[in-house]
Amino acid sequence: MADIASFIRPDTGEPGFGLYVHWPFCAAKCPYCDFNSHVRHQQVDQGRFVSAFLQEMAHMRALTGPRTVTSIFMGGGTPSLMLPQTVSAILDGIARHWHVPDGIEITMEANPSSVEADRFRGYRAAGVNRLSLGVQALNDQDLKFLGRLHDVDQALGAIKLAREIFPRMSFDLIYARPGQTVSAWEAELKQAISYAVDHLSLYQLTIEEGTPFFGLHKARKFILPDGDESAELYEATQDITASHGLPAYEVSNHARPGAESRHNLTYWRYGDYAGVGPGAHGRIRRGHEKLATATEKHPETWLSLVEERGHGIVDEEQLGYEEQADELLLMGLRLKEGIDLVRWRELSGRDPDPAREDFLISHGFIERLGNSRLRCTPSGILILDSVVADLAC
Repeated sequence: MADIASFIRPDTGEPGFGLYVHWPFCAAKCPYCDFNSHVRHQQVDQGRFVSAFLQEMAHMRALTGPRTVTSIFMGGGTPSLMLPQTVSAILDGIARHWHVPDGIEITMEANPSSVEADRFRGYRAAGVNRLSLGVQALNDQDLKFLGRLHDVDQALGAIKLAREIFPRMSFDLIYARPGQTVSAWEAELKQAISYAVDHLSLYQLTIEEGTPFFGLHKARKFILPDGDESAELYEATQDITASHGLPAYEVSNHARPGAESRHNLTYWRYGDYAGVGPGAHGRIRRGHEKLATATEKHPETWLSLVEERGHGIVDEEQLGYEEQADELLLMGLRLKEGIDLVRWRELSGRDPDPAREDFLISHGFIERLGNSRLRCTPSGILILDSVVADLAC
C-alpha cells in the first residue's frame, strides 16, 4: 500500500463538511445489529433508488447552501450490494450539488463475500478511494455465531483484493465475544495487524434491545465477558495497536499517523454533514443554529416520500448553543485530541465548572492539553458517559 499522502489531502484539523449516503439493504441481518438495515428477497430497483437519492440531494443542497465537501461516506446496510454504476451515479450527483475537490476521502463499506469483492474494481473506477470491510472476526466459529455470511478465507481474500485496488482500506473486528480470552484476542489482533492495513475499527460486542441477541442473551443462551474481563480486553487492544504503530485516535478506532478516517473525524469534531437516504442523519449549520435532520427509516416508505415531495426528512430540530455544546462534548471527548475549549466556550457561554474539572483531573479521568484543549485519559474513556455528564452540568 502506497504512501497515504499521495492519495488524500492532509488532515487540517478542521471539522469539515461531509456527505453521508445510506444504502439500507443487506443480504442478511446480523443478530447483533441495530443499524437501519433491511433484507429484501426480491431484487431492489437500484435505478429508482438512485433517482430518489438525487432528488433528496437537491433538497439537502437547498438546506446547506454552497459548500466544499471534505469527505464522502457510503454506509449501510451493505453498500457493496450496489452496482458500480449506482455508486458512480451517486458520486456524480454529489459533485453536481456541491464542490468536491480532488483528493478527498471517499469511503464505502463492504462485506467480504466473493460476489461483492468482484465489484471492487468497478467501485474504484467510480471514485471510491477507501474501503471499509466488515470482517468482524478471524475465526469461522465466531463468524458463524455473529451471523456473518463469509468465512475467514473469503475475508482474507477480500482484504488482499482491497489492498491491491484501493489506496486506503480499513476493516472492522468485534471483540469481547463469548468465551474470548485476552490471549486469544491478542493473537487475533496481531494477525489482523499483520495484513498491513492502515486503519482498524475495533468494537466491543454490545447487546442492543430489539436485536435477536438481546433475547438470547437475556435467556442466558450465551454469556459475554464481565466488566473486568472486558476492561482487560480493551486495555490489551490499546497496548497492542499502539505497539504496532496503530494507536487509538478515538475510542474504537486505530490508525497509522495520517490514516485516520477524515469522515468520522468530521462527526467527532462536530462538523457539518448532510445525510441522504433511508434513516440518514445530518447536522447542518444555519447561522447560529444547527439543523438536525433525520430521514424515514423504512426504505420503501422513504422512497415514496422522496418521490412525492422531494425528500424523506421526517424529523427536524433547530439546535441552539446549549444543545450544540453538549453534542460537541459528547463527540469530542471520544477523540484522543479531545475538544477545543475555545469552541466549547463559544457555544456554552462558560468555562468548565472548576470544581468538577478539578475533581475529574485529580482522579485521573481528564487532562488539559495546554490552555486550549481538554481530553479524557485512558481511565476516563472507560467511564466516558459519566465524564461527559459531569462536565455538561
